[in-house]
Amino acid sequence: MRKYLFMASMVASITFASAASATTLDDVKKKGFVQCGVSQGLKGFSSPDDKGGWTGIDVDLCRAIAAAIFGDASSVKYTPLSAKERFTALQSGEIDVLSRNTTWALSRDTALGFDFRGVTYYDGQGFMVRKSSGVKSARELDGATICVLMGTSTALTLADYFRSNNMKYEPITFEKDDEVVAAYESGRCDAYTIDSSGLYANRLTLKDQQEHLVLPEIISKEPLGAVVRHGDNQWGDIVSWALYAMLNAEELGVNSKNAAGMRESDNPEIRRLLGTEGKFGEGLGLPDDWAYNIIAKVGNYAEIFDRNVGKGSPLGIPRGLNALWTQGGIQYAPPIR
Repeated sequence: MRKYLFMASMVASITFASAASATTLDDVKKKGFVQCGVSQGLKGFSSPDDKGGWTGIDVDLCRAIAAAIFGDASSVKYTPLSAKERFTALQSGEIDVLSRNTTWALSRDTALGFDFRGVTYYDGQGFMVRKSSGVKSARELDGATICVLMGTSTALTLADYFRSNNMKYEPITFEKDDEVVAAYESGRCDAYTIDSSGLYANRLTLKDQQEHLVLPEIISKEPLGAVVRHGDNQWGDIVSWALYAMLNAEELGVNSKNAAGMRESDNPEIRRLLGTEGKFGEGLGLPDDWAYNIIAKVGNYAEIFDRNVGKGSPLGIPRGLNALWTQGGIQYAPPIR
């Protein structure tokens, strides 16, 4: 009998804990904004301007979440976090969602009590060196000093790469990305490693950009995505579908400029996306025009990619793997139906 009472107690505790934790949307609505964890400044992904405004592809996902909930993409507050601080801030409830160029990996998805909710950007780790070094390949970095962020998967991948290629290196670690870049630029390291998007972004901050070369090797898979606390499925669904709405919009030819007119479309997929047919907000706890608000106020995926990291930005990164599945890439969203 005691065994069954204990099991019943455990089930009740689990049920209560789940109910207690499933309150993020209510909390967000009560305070009137989404608290979003971002980087301390990575151009193209999340960086502040001199007036305190934030831009970037990770920032736009936060804005999309706010637009879905409030119909207002500006209902967001940003918490800049170092790589070391980011997971503690999410675990403690200091932030509602982490949208900070963070790699989806098994240990993070299971051991830390988190859920990754889609891939906002498919990336891969690379290296940058000075052209004057004469290095043209990562295989030529045997014995090099490498600048790297501490407490990141980047450091682990770096160790794996050199170990698997029977090469030696000396890591020079820092807690903040700007410290890593400054150390590399000052000559403390022979090379600098981070996701390739970060290399392109941080090269823009160097005094002589043309004297630095991003090496051709990509040494890892780095699917970057938003992270939420495990256990609040409704909140996780909202974060996922904010991204999926933007991807579906691009595929269907709906963007911020034509979204209003597209509400009169005869295409049932477009009508479901924009909330003029069906009740596809109910399951999320949102109004039926949640996706329309995202697209009208933030844009589709092509728009946020191009203006932040793509052809419309100083980075000029090609779509590559981040192109839609219909255009040679692997970005793919479940349908709204």
